[in-house]
Amino acid sequence: MIGMDLAWIIFAVVVTSLLVLDIGVINRRPHVIRPREAMLQVALFVGVAITFNIGIYHWLGPTKGLEFTTGYLMELMLSVDNLFVFILIFAAFCVPKRDQHKVLFYGIIGALIFRLLFISAGVTLVHKFDWILYIFGAFLIITSIKMAIQKEDNEVTPDSNVVVRLFRKIMPVTSDYEGDAFFVRKPGVGKNAGKLVLWATPMFVALIVVETTDIIFAVDSIPAILGITTDPFIVYSSNVFAIIGLRSMYFAISHMLGAFHYLKYGLAGILSFVGIKMILPLLEPVVGAGAHISVEMSLIAIILILGTAIGASLIRTRGTKV
Repeated sequence: MIGMDLAWIIFAVVVTSLLVLDIGVINRRPHVIRPREAMLQVALFVGVAITFNIGIYHWLGPTKGLEFTTGYLMELMLSVDNLFVFILIFAAFCVPKRDQHKVLFYGIIGALIFRLLFISAGVTLVHKFDWILYIFGAFLIITSIKMAIQKEDNEVTPDSNVVVRLFRKIMPVTSDYEGDAFFVRKPGVGKNAGKLVLWATPMFVALIVVETTDIIFAVDSIPAILGITTDPFIVYSSNVFAIIGLRSMYFAISHMLGAFHYLKYGLAGILSFVGIKMILPLLEPVVGAGAHISVEMSLIAIILILGTAIGASLIRTRGTKV
C-alpha cells in the first residue's frame, strides 16, 4: 500500500507527461489527424489508463481498482456523447481540420480545471450531507429519461450561447481566422479607432463553446461517478483519464459516429442504472442488504448496457455505408 499523497504525485506526473508528450511531440505541428494516427494515440492513452489502473489494484487494493475501472469506463462512454457536439461546433464555426486538435487540447485543459472544482464541491457536499446522493440519483434518472426521448439536435447556434454573447460585449472578435491564433492585435473600431487593440478570433470563440459544453456535460457525469465512489482520488483520476484521450478518440471515430445509432439509449441506461443505485439505500429498511449494489455488479451492468447498445447499433447499420 502507498500513501494518498504519493498516489496524487504519481497521478500528476503521469498526466503532465501525457499532456507534454501530446502537444510537445506527437502534435507539435498543426496537421490533419488521420484515423490511423488517431487510433494509435487512443491506444496510447487507453494503455496508460490501464497501466495506472493496475497500479491502483496493486497499491490501493482491489476495491479501489474496481472503482477506478467502473468509473473510467462509465466516464469514457459518457464523454463519447461530447464527440457529437464537437462535430457540430466545428461545423458551425468552420474550424479548419488542421486546427481542431488545438481547440480540443486547450478545451481539455480547461475541463481538467473545472472538473477538479466540481468534484471537490460534490465530494464535500456528499461527505457533509449524505442525503444529497438521493437528490443526485433522482437527477440522473430524470436526465436519462430526457436523453432517451429527446430528438437529435443537428445544429449549434453560437450566438445562443450566453457566455459567447457576454464575451462579444467584452472583446471584439475578428470576422476571419488568423492562422491558428486565439488572439491577434489589430486596429480597433469606434472609440478605439486608430489604436492597436487585442481581438479574439473565431477559433477562441469556438474554444469557449467547447468549454461551456463540457461544463454542461459535467453536470451529468460527476453525479454519476459519485454514485460509484466518493473517493476524490478515484473520482478525479478516472475523469481525467477518460477526458484526456477524448481528442484522439474524436479523430479516430468522428467519421463513423453516425453508426452508433442506439448509443444515446445506452448512455441513458447507464445514467438510469447509477441513479437507481444511488437511491436504493432508501429501501434498505424494507429489503435489507439487497438494496446495495456492489461495485462489481455495477461494472458488469455498465458493460452489458454498453455492449447491448453498441451491438444493436452495429446490427442496424450492417451493410450500410456510414
